[in-house]
Amino acid sequence: MTPQEKILSVARETILTEAKAIANLEQLLDQNFANAVEAIYHSKGRVIITGIGKSAAIATKIVATLNSTGTPAIFMHAADAIHGDLGTILKDDVVICISKSGNTPEIKVLVPLIKNFGNRLIAITGNTESFLGKQADHTINTYIEKEACPNNLAPTTSTTAQLVIGDALAVCLLKMRNFSSKDFAKYHPGGALGKKLYLRVSDIADQNQKPAVAPDTPIPQVIIEISEKMLGVAAVIENGKIVGIVTDGDIRRMLYKSIDISGLQARDIMSKNPKTISYDAMAVDALDVLEENKISQLLAVKKEKYYGVVHLHNLIREGII
Repeated sequence: MTPQEKILSVARETILTEAKAIANLEQLLDQNFANAVEAIYHSKGRVIITGIGKSAAIATKIVATLNSTGTPAIFMHAADAIHGDLGTILKDDVVICISKSGNTPEIKVLVPLIKNFGNRLIAITGNTESFLGKQADHTINTYIEKEACPNNLAPTTSTTAQLVIGDALAVCLLKMRNFSSKDFAKYHPGGALGKKLYLRVSDIADQNQKPAVAPDTPIPQVIIEISEKMLGVAAVIENGKIVGIVTDGDIRRMLYKSIDISGLQARDIMSKNPKTISYDAMAVDALDVLEENKISQLLAVKKEKYYGVVHLHNLIREGII
């Protein structure tokens, strides 16, 4: 076996080991999981998630997922908690404690303190018979047969199982809250993902100039209008309504057919009934229209009136594509 073949073999074994453990989680789900979800859902407070070591790293990811899907959550490191950070926990908060063994020294100190506060405690542990497992109000079982680490020591499969349970909690809560894509956009305003969810045609068209000509505009003036506005297109407007469109392609095709353009007007080369989209439509919908019709520009309208232009390059620049 070559060195590369050995690498791929280890990688595949790691993936299969973790996949088997994740598949087994479905069999471990019981009423405790459902009760934990309902406890969080009906809570008037936040979710405080704590852990130590690699479990703490997983806790921060679960916190981020909950926050982005409508469930307020805060990370509290288990070691810091017993040295002053217990003040993070408020009266109505639900606390989730993550620990593979459920018996680490920090957990044994922290759990009684949380119980004394009267907060609901949820355990995510691979040992339901541990100190944490027995003390928690709801214990979610993340037992694994072995770590992917060949020495069965480094947290690998166990942390993946914790992560998946965290995702399951978040998705259940998301569905119970009827959390929609519009809600999601509120928490993800930045980046391409957020823009796909909230960026509208008007947001893009407002950034562009508004090239327009009349049906009887001479072709030289049409060329100037298209060139000055730098969108490769001009809307043909009559009585306030769009009656056609002239693009760079129309100009090229005209010049290919005839060098003499002195008597030509916009109406002679324009394309009638151009594709349009409402100014308040989502930008991602504009992309669908452009791709479906294999065009680069799209005219935006507001109450049947010309509003502006959306160019394919706008969508690329905004990260929609």
